[in-house]
Amino acid sequence: MKSILSNFIRRIISIFITLLVTTMVMYGIMMLTPVETRVELFMPKNLPARLTEAQIENMRQIKIKENHLNDPYPIQYYYWISNLLRGEWGYSPTIGDGVLEAIIVRSPVTAELTLYSILVFIPLGLLSGVIAGSRQNKLADHGFRLTAYLATSLPPVILAMVLLSVFYVNLSWFSPERTNVTNYLLVESEQFRQFTGLLTIDGLLNGRADVTLDALRHLVMPVLTLTLVHWATLARITRTAIIDVKHQDYVVAARARGIKENRITWRHMLPNAIAPGLASSALSSASLVTGVFVVEIIYNFHGISEIASRSLQFIPDAAAALGFSIYSVIIVLLLMNVLDLIQALLDPRKTHGGN
Repeated sequence: MKSILSNFIRRIISIFITLLVTTMVMYGIMMLTPVETRVELFMPKNLPARLTEAQIENMRQIKIKENHLNDPYPIQYYYWISNLLRGEWGYSPTIGDGVLEAIIVRSPVTAELTLYSILVFIPLGLLSGVIAGSRQNKLADHGFRLTAYLATSLPPVILAMVLLSVFYVNLSWFSPERTNVTNYLLVESEQFRQFTGLLTIDGLLNGRADVTLDALRHLVMPVLTLTLVHWATLARITRTAIIDVKHQDYVVAARARGIKENRITWRHMLPNAIAPGLASSALSSASLVTGVFVVEIIYNFHGISEIASRSLQFIPDAAAALGFSIYSVIIVLLLMNVLDLIQALLDPRKTHGGN
């Protein structure tokens, strides 16, 4: 328990150090833009129409001085990170709202899609990898290897187009967007209480199982698009690990004692082969977080990706782009460290090894 706690503390410290270094680099890149552009991050949201161009320019000069935009990099970074910690992430003209406020509103959409993707690909990846590895060179293994090969070779964008063509256009089984029009109007009304922002959970909490079921139907295609390649990667790693341990002495001894093969597979081989799969899951989950933004755009989910896409439209929106980048880094770091902590709990060798 003590080693797990110390490992947890080390990871918390590493998160802060990584965030510090990452934000320093991000702000350094932003400093490449002219001061006249960066000052727009600190201008009032709605300027009175009666102000003349000279008055607006004078206001810009005041903001430049107040926010130390002409000072050396360390001073600028200090004031900028201080604003972030106070919740002042700047104003996005393309979104028409504060960046932090826009992120908070859109986060549940991205979180729901990410959560269900992780809940799908990790259990299925481990399960299919164990089955394929324990039945090496049999029909199930050959079928798995063919499916995994196709999954890893098919780009997510192409897969999304195929799924939309088959299941939406031709069969009308599933559809893009987060929910249908009727449920959307209900969710946006005052009758529907937003407890978590996740439709699949809030539907149940509001006593509307139909909303939950509809939200789940709309998640099928984007979740499949997101998870297929990560499922294949995790399953192949798990398969290889199972094959490596199936001829170990303790497995041979278990067979000699007459223990059933299924019990040997799930009670003896899996616990010793799970470590590589869990390590892969952490990396895959981080990649999934960055890939979710593309899938949101394809399936018209109005999540965090909307901030990134709008920040690149018409005019460069530094506040939105920077806020999106910081949000992505924070989520990836937290997710990877949570999965690493779970791995340490399931595999004590990882904790004692100091990794």
